[in-house]
Order: sequence, then structure tokens, then C-alpha cells
Amino acid sequence: MTHKIAILGASGYTGAELIRLLAGHPAYEIVALGAYSKAGQRMADVFPHLRHLDLPALVSFDQIDFGAIDLCFCALPHKTSQEVIRELPAGLKIVDLSADFRLRDPQAYETWYGNPHMAREMQREAVYGLTEFYRAEIAKARLVAGTGCNAATGQFALRPLISAGVIDLDDIILDLKCGVSGAGRSLKENLLHAELSEGTNAYAVGGTHRHLGEFDQEFSKLAGRDVKVQFTPHLIPANRGILATAYVKGDPQKIYNAFSEAYQSEPFLQVLPFGETPSTHHVRGSNFCHIGVTGERLTGRAIVVAALDNLTKGSSGQALQNANLMLGEEETSGLMGVPVFP
Repeated sequence: MTHKIAILGASGYTGAELIRLLAGHPAYEIVALGAYSKAGQRMADVFPHLRHLDLPALVSFDQIDFGAIDLCFCALPHKTSQEVIRELPAGLKIVDLSADFRLRDPQAYETWYGNPHMAREMQREAVYGLTEFYRAEIAKARLVAGTGCNAATGQFALRPLISAGVIDLDDIILDLKCGVSGAGRSLKENLLHAELSEGTNAYAVGGTHRHLGEFDQEFSKLAGRDVKVQFTPHLIPANRGILATAYVKGDPQKIYNAFSEAYQSEPFLQVLPFGETPSTHHVRGSNFCHIGVTGERLTGRAIVVAALDNLTKGSSGQALQNANLMLGEEETSGLMGVPVFP
């Protein structure tokens, strides 16, 4: 059976990444590509690396027959996404890559994103899209909310430890480095080559990054009590990749064992031998996340390092993983490509 797929926001980085992954999927056919400013253009002109693919032209959303679509990926900015999704047909399966349906509490969404939620009924319906931890719910869902790329990396590095009770929940520091594609494709002065290259800077310092809303929601739910991590992201002069380093208080071997047990059957979550740590080079362009644990010179402390590709496992790959579950396909289908190295 071939499933007919639409992508809204196909002219952005996550839209292009979705196309790259879907092009190798045996059961999906891209039949509609939606965009705003680039409507009417060919994908070969917007993204020349997709020139060899037989793709539909970019069109405005009102030109798409959603009645002929089995699943729609929405790769739109937050706020815009909810406004578009609430107008889509009621029976259409949707994977949203924006932030609009990640937070279950409408007040939390307003706090972190600065505007009231305009599709609250759908917000209550949405399933959080961290695939490895919400498989059963995702398989039955109509609307799945993809996680933030930073939020996904941090959760892969910490969820098993919170669940197993092997770390001090009041002493968690998360230091994260992210490639520039995580900021999207829109033109921004601080992302110009002359201003970004050869430098690294912290941003959203002091607990203001929006993905903290996801950490608060998910970690507190796991622990059954409030859990607030200390989190600082950094922008690095690289196109792709996230490297998260978590500093935690607990026995390093027990921490390692918690990962080994939690992820032993996970096809995309690779736990390295104890003492080894990963590099973003080793997951580039793939749906894999590599996780390493090492001890510290301070007794009773450990360091956890997680690496993934923000556009693949952190966004579009995760979205396809969720779509596979929603449409009854093999979860790994289209996603087992080997990382690109060097």
C-alpha cells in the first residue's frame, strides 16, 4: 500500500530533510508540497540537491486537496502552525514539527511562546512525539507533536536516569551545543557567515530557552514531582548536529547500567562502551543518537554526553519515525541510512 503524503513548509530545512528521507521510503509518495513565499517555484530551484527527484511544485496551502492525503507533515513556524492545522480536515493524520502542540498546559505554552494558544481542543488531543517513550500513544494518534531538537537530545540523555532513580533530581546541569540549522532558514543577521563563523556563543542564558518548557513537563511527569534542570545552549559554527553534556550526581556505573537496560532494544539509540563519548560527526545525516557515560574525578558524579543530528533524529527523522507508527509501517522504514562521514 502506498500512502499519499503532503508537506507544509517544504521550503525550510526540516521540509527539505523530510523530502530527502521520504524519497527513500518504499511506502510513501509525496503528492503535495506547500509553501508561502516560494509557492509556484520548483523544488529543484529552491533546493538544487533535490533536482533528481520527481517532485510536485510548491503551491499555496489552499491549492492542496487534503481529502486525497493520508498524512500531512507540518514544518511551519510556531503560531503559524496551529492556525493552519486547525483548518485541516478533521480526519487527517498530522505530524507537526513546530512547538505549537508540545506543551499540554495552554498556560505553559503562553508563558514560553508569548501568545495564547488558538487551537486548545487540538492541543489536548496531541501526543508528544518522543517516539521511544510514547510509541503506543503515537500509533493511535491523529495529531503528533514533534519535540524540540534540543529537548529531544536532553531527554535521551536524562530520561532513563530519572526513571531509574539513579541521580539527584535537584542537581542536573545540561550544557548543549547546536549547529546553526537549528535556527531555521530565515535570514538573521547574527547567522551571517561573517558573524557566526570562528566563534561560539551561549544564548537564552539564565533559564529562558523555550525548550525548558518541555524539560519541565516531561521530567516532572516522570519523577512525579517538580524537576527543573539548569540548561544553557550554545550556537556553534557548524551546519548540523547537537552535542549535549549532562553533569549529574550519582554512581557512574549505575547510571551506565540504566542506559544499557533502557536502550538495549532501541534501534536508533546507541549506548557506547563505558568511558567513551560521542561526536556529532558520527551521527551526521542519520536518525541515530549516540550516548556515552563516563565517571568524574569527584566521587559520586558522572558525565553523560549525547549526540544527534538536529535536522534528522532531532526533527524530520523523528517525524518520519512517528508517521511510520501512525500509518502501520515498520518504525525503522526509510530511516536506517548510515551516517555521513567525514
